[in-house]
Amino acid sequence: MDCVGRLMITKLSHRLGTIAGLVTDGARVADIGSDHALLPVYLVSKGQCPSAIAGELNQGPYEAARRQVREAGLSQKVDVRKGNGMAVVTPGETDTVTIAGMGGHLIATILEEGRVAGKLEQVKELVLQPNVGEDAVRHWLTEHGWALMEERILEEDGKIYEVLRATRVEDAALHNGELYKALHLPVQANSLISDDEAVELIYRFGPYLLAEPNEVFYLKWDSELRKMDRICTQMEQSGADEAIVRAKQFRLEMAQIEEVLACLRKDKP
Repeated sequence: MDCVGRLMITKLSHRLGTIAGLVTDGARVADIGSDHALLPVYLVSKGQCPSAIAGELNQGPYEAARRQVREAGLSQKVDVRKGNGMAVVTPGETDTVTIAGMGGHLIATILEEGRVAGKLEQVKELVLQPNVGEDAVRHWLTEHGWALMEERILEEDGKIYEVLRATRVEDAALHNGELYKALHLPVQANSLISDDEAVELIYRFGPYLLAEPNEVFYLKWDSELRKMDRICTQMEQSGADEAIVRAKQFRLEMAQIEEVLACLRKDKP
């Protein structure tokens, strides 16, 4: 059993390893959309978490998760459950919820459904890895009293991922209010970006990632600009009035992103 546990640890990907690194030691964890249960198996086999729930909706991954847990000899500590989102969790049985590998809007929906059902009442920590739409997750956290505490950005196999960690604290509103202040956005002296637009850009970039941008951060946003440019060109070539209006909006967004990136690069030591 010990050998199998060690094998599971060595096979954890950079993405899942980053998520695991943000989970508080000693926390009972629920991994929603767990796929093959690699993350819960790692956390428990390492001794970082005393127990875990692996929730999975689809039958194939659910069976694979059960097999993974069984082969790791962790059936008494990792409970694999079949169900949709937070439906697999009973209030009070988990300290940390992890959700990874989904779109940001879907993650926000899962969290909201869990909140309405009372599944998050005693949860202390969220570790979330949206594939896209990270701003939707940040907005949900702010709107529901979760303090964003850490962010990571990484590249693996040609894909870029962001990982967010949030906790429930009494002064979450003050904490988040400070994070998303318009004045924190690096802009030119004569910038036309309004305060509201600046705040929204911080939600989009990520306040911690914006404060300490690394090479992966720049890689992501350079790639995003290229994608937006291709979309704009297609819309402009279509000739449709609605598409042309939308393309103009995209061009404005691109100009704002480019301004921020230029200021960040200028300030780079």
